Amino acid sequence: MPRTRLTGLLAAGLLLIAAAPAAAAPATVTLRVEGKTDTLVPRTSVTTTTTAVNKDGQAGHTCTGTSVAGALEVATGGQWTATWDPNFKYFLTGIKGETPATPEFFSLWINGKESQLGVCDAELQQGDDVLFYVARCDAGPPPDYACTNPPVRPLELTVPSTAAAGTPFSVKVVELAPDGTATPTEGATVSGGGASATTGADGTTTMTLPASGEVVLRAAKANRARSASETVRVGDVACSCVPPPPPTRPPALGGAITSIREQQSFARRRAPRTLRGTVVADAGVQQIRLRLTRNDRGRCQTFDGARERFVRLSRCGATRGRWFAVGDRAQWSYLLPARLGRGRWVLDIEVTDRTGARTVLARGTSRVVFFVR
Repeated sequence: MPRTRLTGLLAAGLLLIAAAPAAAAPATVTLRVEGKTDTLVPRTSVTTTTTAVNKDGQAGHTCTGTSVAGALEVATGGQWTATWDPNFKYFLTGIKGETPATPEFFSLWINGKESQLGVCDAELQQGDDVLFYVARCDAGPPPDYACTNPPVRPLELTVPSTAAAGTPFSVKVVELAPDGTATPTEGATVSGGGASATTGADGTTTMTLPASGEVVLRAAKANRARSASETVRVGDVACSCVPPPPPTRPPALGGAITSIREQQSFARRRAPRTLRGTVVADAGVQQIRLRLTRNDRGRCQTFDGARERFVRLSRCGATRGRWFAVGDRAQWSYLLPARLGRGRWVLDIEVTDRTGARTVLARGTSRVVFFVR
């Protein structure tokens, strides 16, 4: 991110850094780095460590080994450079010899979303997917220095795992918005195995691969970051030459509220304000949602996360409350605008993993009933 843009985001950045998570445990994640014209680090599986990272040799200028900086250190063998900023910590200046010059910079995305934290403050957990790519920001006038050029967004390519030689099959390309919203991409070129095709308005196109074997496909488009490489096995799709994998246990998935016990009672001056909990998701966390409802002698409310305030419910009942997202971190917390008032409260947590599976409510763990007197 260029320094002009850093200045414009300073106020928001300080708030986010203040709320940065504590060091996580080592985790196995994937990391990819796309340079302006070449892939600097292909999608690579790395395991973070507890070894601190210091890039300039100055005392106190360290990141945890479990952060994005730690993963980048492992994936590149230390081949990255950065300068230290007292507010933003390490500001990335180069990876594996590529050093973008302002207005270009390395953009950081985690799990298909633009990261709001820097390489030091973004802690990683099992299954996270990290992407760096060269973006551009022609900064506008103060006070916000908003980028005046079209944004450079990353592409994602979806292909079938297998295809029959000489038989057309469909592929799809989308581009991601900073919040993770995927939009079909028209005019992207998908190529590999001697074949090439261009996507239509719905982001799809068909391809035909003549030869058997494993073929690597990628998507590219001007002013976009290239997609990761995706492999299609071309041949007799009915072939049973590869034995099926042995059955495995379903991936664990669960969530628990840790800051409040079931049936706990609070005096009003000690009523909860910070909600906390933990998540287990072998397949990786996609989203965590909470639902908080109140019944005060028949007058009922639910917390509206979008407006950050309580709103009235026409009919009482926890299932009539509104869900609101609190991120995708295994150790989550949420700060309410004020301490909770008198009444009977129900707090629910719902976890969705990256396969789309969701948790079910269980009294005492993912649902707690408590009271404020």
